[in-house]
Amino acid sequence: MPMSFDPFNSLDRLTEDLINFRPGARFMPVDLYLDGDHYVLNADLPGIDPGSVDVDVDGQLLTIRAQRTAATQENSKWLTNERPSGTFLRQFSLGRGVEPDQISASYNNGVLSVIVPVSEKAKPRKIEIARSDSEQKSLNV
Repeated sequence: MPMSFDPFNSLDRLTEDLINFRPGARFMPVDLYLDGDHYVLNADLPGIDPGSVDVDVDGQLLTIRAQRTAATQENSKWLTNERPSGTFLRQFSLGRGVEPDQISASYNNGVLSVIVPVSEKAKPRKIEIARSDSEQKSLNV
């Protein structure tokens, strides 16, 4: 079946490529939420080899880096090439209220999940209110 040329589709793709052009590292979409006593960060990395994923913490900076290599076949001619390849990178500033030594990560079905525990010092707690002796006496009179 012969392929037809669609100028509007080509213009849409060119416009999108120009708007989303970022030299260097590629963008990875993430979700971040607080679940009880830990933060959960889910990053979409479909088609990424788990061995190329790197998560590290340097002080208060969490860095996620991954690499996707473009598939190449000998004697092949690209008809369309929409899946980005290269390095994907995101960095997050961690607050002082987390436990960086307790961070864990897992990779399943193209989603990297990073669990960042909240430190005991940052968790909400009740403060007991003490009464002074003069208030205590006036209450007993």
